[in-house]
Amino acid sequence: MASEAPAASQHSAFEDAQAIATGALFIALGVALFASAGLLAGGTAGLAFLIHYATGWRFGVVFFVVNLPFYVLAWRAMGAAFTLKTFCAVAALSLATELMPFVLRFESLQPLYAGVMGGFLIGAGLLMLFRHKASLGGINILALYLQQHRGWRAGKVQMAIDCVIVLAAFAVVEPWRIAVSVLGAVALNLVVAVNHRPGRYLGV
Repeated sequence: MASEAPAASQHSAFEDAQAIATGALFIALGVALFASAGLLAGGTAGLAFLIHYATGWRFGVVFFVVNLPFYVLAWRAMGAAFTLKTFCAVAALSLATELMPFVLRFESLQPLYAGVMGGFLIGAGLLMLFRHKASLGGINILALYLQQHRGWRAGKVQMAIDCVIVLAAFAVVEPWRIAVSVLGAVALNLVVAVNHRPGRYLGV
């Protein structure tokens, strides 16, 4: 007789807060590696990197401000709890990236290592957020909203926007750094794809 699957356990408020804080710190370290090596990421973080490189404005501040318009969409598409958790995750990441230079400096950093290790760290941090029904907002929310209200595939919308960000990056970043950034994106998505599968994790 086949054994019954264990029932999903509900995350407590403390567990959610711990995961959001830890995930934000992991992602902040990955962002620090990317920034020190002159690399960029996809999504809203990629847009914030572009503005940061082009203007010199601080990444944490830009990332927080860029995300503000998307919370209305998050509320409509994903609900209040998701929106609140996402706002907390974005705020925590913005604060952590602003404080990072006071606790961490890289005297020597190989871009290839920064791309791969930064991708792994950001992927692990995103995995923590996803498992606690949170995200880093922005373009991910827009893609989900368009999928629900217009029928556009979220993955294709995300890919199209990321392609535009990569093309725009050629104006401010050397082509070889963009190539390394793509490798970092592969590392990031590998962590999420392998570990974020329906049925493998029953916490909600």
